[in-house]
Amino acid sequence: MANLPGKRMGNKPAWALAALVLTAMPSLPLLAQTQTPPTAPAEAPAVPSATAEPANPAGPPLAPAADPDPAAAQTDLEAVEASIALSQERVDALKAEIAEMEGDRTKQNAALIAAAQRVKLAEIEVADIEERLSTLIVSELEVRGRLDGSNAEIANVLAALERISLNPPPALIVDPDDALGSARSAILISAIVPQLRAKADAVTADLKQLNDIKASALAEEATLKANFSVLEEEQLRIATLIAARKQGIDVRSSELAAQEAEAVALAARATTLKDLIDSLSARANAVQTPSAPTDPNAVTMTPEQIRVALANSARTEPAMPFANAKGYLTMPANGVNVVDYGAGDGFGGISHGISVVTRAEAQVVAPADGWVLYKGPYLNYGQIIILNTGQNYTTLLAGLDAVSVDIGQFVLMGEPLGTMGSRTIGRTVTTNAGNSQPTLYIELRQNNEPLDPTGWWATPTQSG
Repeated sequence: MANLPGKRMGNKPAWALAALVLTAMPSLPLLAQTQTPPTAPAEAPAVPSATAEPANPAGPPLAPAADPDPAAAQTDLEAVEASIALSQERVDALKAEIAEMEGDRTKQNAALIAAAQRVKLAEIEVADIEERLSTLIVSELEVRGRLDGSNAEIANVLAALERISLNPPPALIVDPDDALGSARSAILISAIVPQLRAKADAVTADLKQLNDIKASALAEEATLKANFSVLEEEQLRIATLIAARKQGIDVRSSELAAQEAEAVALAARATTLKDLIDSLSARANAVQTPSAPTDPNAVTMTPEQIRVALANSARTEPAMPFANAKGYLTMPANGVNVVDYGAGDGFGGISHGISVVTRAEAQVVAPADGWVLYKGPYLNYGQIIILNTGQNYTTLLAGLDAVSVDIGQFVLMGEPLGTMGSRTIGRTVTTNAGNSQPTLYIELRQNNEPLDPTGWWATPTQSG
């Protein structure tokens, strides 16, 4: 033991191993520093109360409703193309695929719904990956904290051993008179080396864990990139399909244009959502908008009949009476429910619908078949969509940033209607979610009275 200090780097004792381990530490970059910076926090979205007076009764001036103009649709398509990173070869192939559907509305509808479903699945996967990456970052910071704490302690011990190595105690066989000093040195070293070995083993284990975290993060990032590619491709597919469908409308009928102008005028006069829906429903009945039977018991369909009806993408009216749709509605957007039906809305009132916190720019789809009674801005509620789903049922979606359908248009369950934004739109929700993400407000109504949506949404098996 007396000559242990002389065997420094040759046999690589524990303290030398620790020195090598500590030297390797700075070469590992911090995972948290290599991640793509998160999108700036979005603000919370609009949550309307259907009966309460709005904060600004007059509301902002309503923009004229847009015609389904092929030129406008082409402009939207070009904007999507400019924002994606797909290869030109893939873009051309996708456009050629959609061009083969020209004039075939059934195929276009089916392609739209399928693309929207792929977007929803990719959004779910992206959210899961981002959550796993956040967990990895937290784990990495914990490991680095332990390594930082070990650095100083091991450095002090190594410095002490280095000083001993520069002035080693004499061997007993050479100088028996200094036996006491040699014994003391041997005792000191024998006490330090096991502690240093244990510390070096702990550092090695932490470094291995750090490497494992980094490898896992790289794999998650690759999967995240693949899902973003899916989102980009499907967003382009949806925009291309919408543009292709609108190119088929050469001249808009004067009747439909008049209906849309009247809807905008009604929205300008209505002071509450209830008033707006009453006015729109009365107008729809006056112009004899097609609708499903008004008697809820007129038709009773079996689950198999419902599945067959929903599979028909050529339909031009609801696949089933709305009363039969309980348990089959599609959730309009992926997200977390933050306000339930009947709960406090944060403004002293009661929520007549549900509020779902979504990702920024999340896709919104039709929860059911129906005709678009209204789309566009309304008071301080952001962009809203009101669907006539038949049997005196209506569905309200509020808090959107962009809408891609038109008044009078028939939409299929699962068909894209628009997208959420990345900032506050209209009134906000007072919840634990704060103002960090957009929120979609969803409301079902029967005879213009709020309806509890519990039990109306499809289970994963039914929606698949």
